[in-house]
Amino acid sequence: MKFPGGGDMGKLLKQAQKMQADMARAQEEIARMTVEASAGGGAVVAQVNGAMELLSLKIDKSAIDPNDPETLEDLVLVAVNQALREVRAKTEERMAQVAGPMGGMMGL
Repeated sequence: MKFPGGGDMGKLLKQAQKMQADMARAQEEIARMTVEASAGGGAVVAQVNGAMELLSLKIDKSAIDPNDPETLEDLVLVAVNQALREVRAKTEERMAQVAGPMGGMMGL
């Protein structure tokens, strides 16, 4: 079916189906993605997946000071938040690649 201005509905539908398949594939890739971030020179290491779930948290013994729990708390927050920011950035980057020029029209 042709639209005024030369648009072809069949072609548009195929493009939309391809984009939908590409989005599903990208979402699967994102779900499998893991990111690691550290704080305190590696004293605390957090690993997060593409679903924004904390997978692991490693704390070096040198970071554990019973007289200063606040420093360890801060290091944990920094490492986890950095890992979450990295996952979010990689997710946005991957989805923008899939959306291409249509991303602006779809609010991506």
